[in-house]
Amino acid sequence: MHVFPGRRGATETLTQGQSMLNCIDNSGAAIVECAMIVGQKRHASIGDRIVVVVQKQRGAQAEGMASSSAASKVKRGDIRHAVVVRTKQKVTRRDGSVVKFDDNACVLISKAGDPVGTRVNGVVGQELRKKKWSKILSMAPMQA
Repeated sequence: MHVFPGRRGATETLTQGQSMLNCIDNSGAAIVECAMIVGQKRHASIGDRIVVVVQKQRGAQAEGMASSSAASKVKRGDIRHAVVVRTKQKVTRRDGSVVKFDDNACVLISKAGDPVGTRVNGVVGQELRKKKWSKILSMAPMQA
């Protein structure tokens, strides 16, 4: 954990390279691994763009069965861009409130910045509004 005393909002970090994140959209990925943070930063916070590798597919069927993966837009091993929407690290906001989520989570996006999935399952951080990810905010059921 990195804490920078004296800097407001500086403790909202900690998605690093090789961190495992939950994918909370309906793109077909369940768990992804952070491969790189776009913009040459050491840590990613809520709203930052990262490059991920899909580690586990959601609803993976048995090998021999006929797969109905038409709805699955990504497969295991795919390299995609994503936006961090929740972090376990505490986030200090301008009004002094502190928010901490139970897990690290992301939403997959295309290189153009459009979400791959059509739904977001779960809460996302309000910091996405400040970083101009309004499409993800509109798909989310709730913001915290």
